[in-house]
Amino acid sequence: MQLVTEDGLRVDHPDLSPLVTDIDDRRLADLYEDLFVIRRIDSEATALQRQGELGLWAPLLGQEASQVGSARALAEEDFVFASYREHGVAYCRNVDPTHMLRFWRGSTHSGWNPLEYRMTTPAIIVGCQALHATGYALGNALDGTSAATITYFGDGATSQGDISEAFGFAASFAAPVVFFCQNNQWAISEPVSLQAKVTIAERGRGFGIPSIRVDGNDVLAVLAATRAALANAREGNGPSLIEAVTYRMGPHTTSDDPGRYRPSALDDEWKLKDPLDRVRKLLERAGLIDDEYLARVQNQADVTAAALRKGCLETVEPEAMSLFDHVYSQPHPLVDEEREQYSTYLASFEGSTR
Repeated sequence: MQLVTEDGLRVDHPDLSPLVTDIDDRRLADLYEDLFVIRRIDSEATALQRQGELGLWAPLLGQEASQVGSARALAEEDFVFASYREHGVAYCRNVDPTHMLRFWRGSTHSGWNPLEYRMTTPAIIVGCQALHATGYALGNALDGTSAATITYFGDGATSQGDISEAFGFAASFAAPVVFFCQNNQWAISEPVSLQAKVTIAERGRGFGIPSIRVDGNDVLAVLAATRAALANAREGNGPSLIEAVTYRMGPHTTSDDPGRYRPSALDDEWKLKDPLDRVRKLLERAGLIDDEYLARVQNQADVTAAALRKGCLETVEPEAMSLFDHVYSQPHPLVDEEREQYSTYLASFEGSTR
C-alpha cells in the first residue's frame, strides 16, 4: 500500500487516501520537518557514540517515515511500548532528545518518565514489549477506557516466542493493541527471507489478526494505516498488525558492521526509496519549498542537534550508591541489605593507591 511514490508523486488508494484528506500543504511540510530533524538527531547521536560519549546507539537511518507516520497518528492518551530504536517516535511524543541519550550513556536506569509521555523507555529484550503492550491494552479494555495501545518491533523479533504469545493472547481476548512491525529487512545479520517464508503480515493473519502491509518509507501511507488500526482498537474490534516495509540504511547498532553481511548494491537500491527524498520531491512538485522554508527546517535541526550534544556532555553522572534508588516504590529489606554490602565494598577502596 502506497500513497507517495519514490518519485514524489501522490497517488490514490481506495482504503488509505480517505484517511489522510486532512494532510494539506502545511501539514505535509510539518511532516518533512519531523523527518529531517529526526535524521539529524540520529546522526548526532551516532557521532557522540563514535566520540566515546555514548556506550552504544541503535540508528534509525532509513526508518524515519515508519516512525513519524505512525507516531503522528497517535492521540495524547494512547500509550506506546517501544523497542530500542524508536527515537523518532519519542521525538514525536515530545521526549527531550537529551533524555533519549541517558540510557545509552549508562547514566540512568530509564531515561524519562513513561507516564509523562505515554511511552516506555527502550526495551532491550527483543520482543518483550509486545507482551507488555498486550497486557496493558487488555487492562484498558477492562477499565472501559477509549485509549489505544501500540507496540513497535522489528522483523527479527517476530521469530521470538514473545511475539507469537502476544499475538495469540491479543487475538483470543480482543486486546485493543496495534502491533507495528518495522520490517527493515535485517535482523542484525540475517535477512528477513531466512526468518519468514511468508510476509510478516501473513504471520499475523495466521493468528486471526487483521494485518496489512504498507510502504514503510511512505510517511502518508504509514499515517493512514496507523489511523485505521488505532480506530479499530478504540472501537473494541481487537488487535491489528501493520507491517511497514522499510530498510535499515545503517548498522544494527554502532557495534555492527553491515558491510560484512550485506551487499552494497542492496543499499544503493534502497537509497532510491529514501523516505525524506520522496517527501521533498512531493513538496517541490507542489511548489511548497523555497529557501526560507529550507533554512527554517535546517535551523530547527541544528538547534536540536546542538541541544542534544550540550545536554549529553553536561550530563551529571549518577553516584554509585544511587544504583539502589527507585528499584522498589517502598523500602525493601533485600535492597537495604545489598545497599549496605555495596557501601562496605566501596569503603574498602578509600585511601587505596591502586
